[in-house]
Amino acid sequence: MSETATTTQPEQQKQEPSVARASGSMAIATIVSRVTGLLSKVLLVAALGIGTLNDSYQAASTLPTMINELLLGGILTSVAIPLLVRAEKEDGDGGESYAQWLISMGTAILGAGTVIAVACAPLLTSLFIADSPNANRDLVTAFAYLVLPGIVFYGLTALIGAVLNARHVFGLPTWAPVLNNLVVMLVLGVYWMLPGEITLNPVSMTDTHILVLGLGTALGVAVQALVLFPALRRTGFRFKWRFGWDARLAEFGSLAFWVLLYVGLGFASMTVLTKVATHGDGALTAFNFQWLIAQVPYGVLGVSLLTALMPKMSRAAANNDNDAIVRDLVFGNRMSSILLMPFSVLMTVSGVAIGLAAFGFGKSGVEGGTAVGLALALSAFGLVPYAVTLLQLRVFYAMKDARTPTLIQALIVAVRIGLLYFFLAVSEPEQLAVGVSLAMSLSFVFGAIVGQVWLRIRLGRLRTGFTIWTVCLTVVASAVAFAVAKGANSLVLDLIGFSNPVIAAWFETILVTLIGLPLAFGLLAAFRVPEMKPAIDKINRLVRRR
Repeated sequence: MSETATTTQPEQQKQEPSVARASGSMAIATIVSRVTGLLSKVLLVAALGIGTLNDSYQAASTLPTMINELLLGGILTSVAIPLLVRAEKEDGDGGESYAQWLISMGTAILGAGTVIAVACAPLLTSLFIADSPNANRDLVTAFAYLVLPGIVFYGLTALIGAVLNARHVFGLPTWAPVLNNLVVMLVLGVYWMLPGEITLNPVSMTDTHILVLGLGTALGVAVQALVLFPALRRTGFRFKWRFGWDARLAEFGSLAFWVLLYVGLGFASMTVLTKVATHGDGALTAFNFQWLIAQVPYGVLGVSLLTALMPKMSRAAANNDNDAIVRDLVFGNRMSSILLMPFSVLMTVSGVAIGLAAFGFGKSGVEGGTAVGLALALSAFGLVPYAVTLLQLRVFYAMKDARTPTLIQALIVAVRIGLLYFFLAVSEPEQLAVGVSLAMSLSFVFGAIVGQVWLRIRLGRLRTGFTIWTVCLTVVASAVAFAVAKGANSLVLDLIGFSNPVIAAWFETILVTLIGLPLAFGLLAAFRVPEMKPAIDKINRLVRRR
């Protein structure tokens, strides 16, 4: 026993620095990925505008990711990856044969699904935009034929990334989406330089504009996957085709069923959302882009928080330590509010300016940028409930319960679909982007409440009052901070006066952010919110050194 201890401890000590470096690299890669992704969407709006053309492209380009999730994505993250890690520890070859089998079977499933999806492209188009008056069915179908082969590459990216992570290679899988974004940006530049416009009546598959956009989109996903193969070889992995059934999967049959059902519910939700949004000219594009902006703070801050808490909650669940789970949950809920509420208020008070700054030029124009910004401003309140809901679902997964998250997902999707059709009935077509965005945010508010009640039943007292008090403090601090920031912006704009609304929007976005965010966090520190103490202590140490 002592010999084992002496051999494993140095290994752990050697791995810790590499994990720290990998975490830093992943954080940087996440930021760069979000920024380049946002830039690619800015170029997309500038090149296509906000209307039928962009809505058709958005509807088609959503299909590969959704079908990949339905075929493999959900199972991979919940079932296959734990098995891969287990095989690495238990198998005599370090899990290499199992990884070969995983890639072989995954490629076969993805390939078959891709062939079927391409063959059924017109049917998928009908499913998405069956009765949408503002969608161009032929154009969506043409784009779908070209982008659906990306299903294979989305799946391979996840498969190879999982094998690399199991071999302690974290950086490149996180950077790969950046290459995808850069390829798409290059393709959009080529598209912008093409003479003429896409012919919509009739739509032709041989139209150079359609081919450049569709094939360029698929190329970006292919590059994202193919760049991982050399990294896989450098780890010493040698690929060999292996097929058949691995007995270990039988242990996870029930889990896979609930995960597939969870993904299927998400697919149904996005199908209805797409059908509803395409009733309004540009509504789908405006929703997608405001959602992309809203996800930036969560992608950088919220995901990092979840990543840090998940191992702790899993260990606590393995030890049946409900008190520790509750402590981590309360801490996660409070930190989600502290980190994200200032950004939520920023997007609420200056959402229109942010939309104009990002998307108010090119073919989109001021009208298109305003549509994105208005949808962002009126739905940004959903950012914190979204983060809280995802954290709550991770608690159930930490307790090896995949059934409850699926049931909660079913309730959220039911409420979301009801709200989508409600806003479709009461909204004018030009207001539908706001309605769809509101339906999404309100469904997460509902989900956060349901998740809290369900966890209260499962775990006992959750100190909900303590969490609500923190949420109230962050709302007050953020509201005061950004009221001051908006007031300062109004004074400066009155003095300077910008004739160009896009320049004025950029000025407001920068000034309100620079004043509002530091002031909001400063007020939270003044309110003595406990989670701010480590940051305050570090600042005090730096000041004393000077």
